[in-house]
Amino acid sequence: MFTGLIEDVGTVESVEAGADGSRLRIETGLADEIESGDSVAVNGVCLTATAIDGAGFATEAMNQTLAVTALAGVEAGARVNLELAMKASDRLGGHIVQGHVDGVGEVAAFDRDGFARRLRVALDPGLMRYAIDKGSVALDGVSLTIAALGDDWLEVSLIPETLERTNLGDAEPGRKINVECDVIAKHVERLVAPLAREERA
Repeated sequence: MFTGLIEDVGTVESVEAGADGSRLRIETGLADEIESGDSVAVNGVCLTATAIDGAGFATEAMNQTLAVTALAGVEAGARVNLELAMKASDRLGGHIVQGHVDGVGEVAAFDRDGFARRLRVALDPGLMRYAIDKGSVALDGVSLTIAALGDDWLEVSLIPETLERTNLGDAEPGRKINVECDVIAKHVERLVAPLAREERA
């Protein structure tokens, strides 16, 4: 489990893509804290570190992961948000993030708003149903609060600290972005859906 508070922005050193999936090597200052087998959120996607050295770690993304996340488009040189799995003693400073991406959105606009920036992300209806005003969402693994909603988009406001400490400061229209909806909203929907069907019947 993660909190959506990014610990480092790593750099993808290499990507080996093939029919079986992709192998990535990522340089990061967190390497000394990672052991083989550890979970690491890479742009919000929970992956397993398969090899470690002093400068970074290697990991693998299977075809299923590539099919439902924006990792399929990651190339060597890309900056990626990294978060290590939280410890039981850690503060939950963001919100509950599983590293299980629900889908991919697309940056529609990225505009200045005083010292902050407003990031608008276009989403399909399957994701929009979990978005509520002032609710939580993870974009490329970053825990954020929804600031505004439209029929097919949501907006978040990014303070300078977030822009500096994550790769969201590099966002531009057209960029694909991993979206993880609030797990509590998904559980609530699952629990109340049978009741709603009974009422309609």
